[in-house]
Amino acid sequence: MNLLVRCDASVAIGTGHAMRCLALAQAWQDAGNKALFVMARQLPSVRERLLSEKMEIVAAETQPGSRDDARWVAELADQRAASWVVVDGYHFDSDYQRELKAAGLKVLFIDDNGHAGHYSSDIVLNQNVHANESLYSNRELYTRLLLGSRYILLRREFARWREWKREIPALGRKILITMGGSDPDDLTSRAVEALSGAGIVGLEAIGVVGSGNPHLESLRRLAGQCGESVRLLTEPANMPDLMAWADMALIAAGGTLWELLFMGCPVLSYARNPVQANIVSQLSGEGIVRALGYPRDCSQPQTVAAVVELANSRECRARFCRFARERIDGQGARRVVESLVSRGIGQL
Repeated sequence: MNLLVRCDASVAIGTGHAMRCLALAQAWQDAGNKALFVMARQLPSVRERLLSEKMEIVAAETQPGSRDDARWVAELADQRAASWVVVDGYHFDSDYQRELKAAGLKVLFIDDNGHAGHYSSDIVLNQNVHANESLYSNRELYTRLLLGSRYILLRREFARWREWKREIPALGRKILITMGGSDPDDLTSRAVEALSGAGIVGLEAIGVVGSGNPHLESLRRLAGQCGESVRLLTEPANMPDLMAWADMALIAAGGTLWELLFMGCPVLSYARNPVQANIVSQLSGEGIVRALGYPRDCSQPQTVAAVVELANSRECRARFCRFARERIDGQGARRVVESLVSRGIGQL
């Protein structure tokens, strides 16, 4: 059975949509099926990752999210006998869904905050903690909702860590920095500078950046000035290992947030947009992360103070770890695939 995934990845869009779709496509593969990605925008790093996972990629030469885009995808889905079409991105709206449904396709729409207004897809997936039915009151009677952290999409490399137990040291001196695959606002530099001034004894920091990061060269120079306390890694293949290594993480909320929480890694998180701010605020209220707010509202001294406070509080880091592991079990992708199959296209 074929799964057709329509998503994009660029410096402006980021890589989060593509990476969570990859997690779903991997679970689809694990059930013995095939996945095809259709992308109008694709970063080289994302393309390489998808190809390494045996995913086929087709370039869409249409305006992303347009009616022509939807019609072209519908024709391709028909040609490939796609069992489901998965759509993920803020530039896909209610009209896009209607075009796909008018073509007789089964559609899974991955959403974050009810941005499309009206929903006519067969299934709407919102994996975020704030997801609730009221966001989708304007939907068709047949539209099924998959809401909340039970459906968080994690890639298969995290599966082997499901039973792993984290040790919590007295001082959190090993810090992971990750601000997304593109980091257009160069928050990585801000984080490195903050850690350099934090005065944490024995500090070891690793900054993870994508190869499409427009600030890569300046970041390398900055890391070099920090000596051995800061290392910069580009497109590492072992993210779960790095998350297990870290005592805590300084991030910009996105798909990486869920991965870190699954790994029980205490998190300090900025928010880049209202959706992320909503997620981080709710998780902060539940005692799962330390919210830093929007970067423009969080001064460098405030960031330093938050890092130092968490690094010195074993009790706080242990609580973050426990609550996070209780919230996310890593079975979300499997549950979504089971939902697709249960709509009448076969058995696992």
